Amino acid sequence: MVVQTELSEAEIDRVFHALATATRRDILRRTIEREQSVSDLARDYEMSFAAVQKHVAVLEEARLIVKRAEGRERLVRANPEMIARARALLARYEELWRARIARLDDLLASDAADASTGSASRAGSATQTGSASRAGSAAPETEPPRTTETTGE
Repeated sequence: MVVQTELSEAEIDRVFHALATATRRDILRRTIEREQSVSDLARDYEMSFAAVQKHVAVLEEARLIVKRAEGRERLVRANPEMIARARALLARYEELWRARIARLDDLLASDAADASTGSASRAGSATQTGSASRAGSAAPETEPPRTTETTGE
């Protein structure tokens, strides 16, 4: 049996939409712990039964939960396969961002090392330039040309 691990763009959108609301995240958490009826879920929220049903429908559309009928009750449980696929997606995003941050850290460390090396060499050349200027020598080529202001007098 082949298990599909990649989510389509539409599935990704549905999963993120489903997880975007605290109530739906709580419903998912509760159904991971144990299978529950929609009525049991609804009792713990300060909203109508119909509103909880709509939250359950969004989670079901994203396939994060599975709903089944048992007599007159509708029982809801988490879908571990889809949760695992969503976790894998988030792990890929985390890996991507961690790699980007590591590259940024390397770049900043490189810039800091260059700056400390460059400031030490600039300090040495300034000392040499100062003594050379006092001796009447010209400034080195690396120093920008100096301009003088005229007052027009």
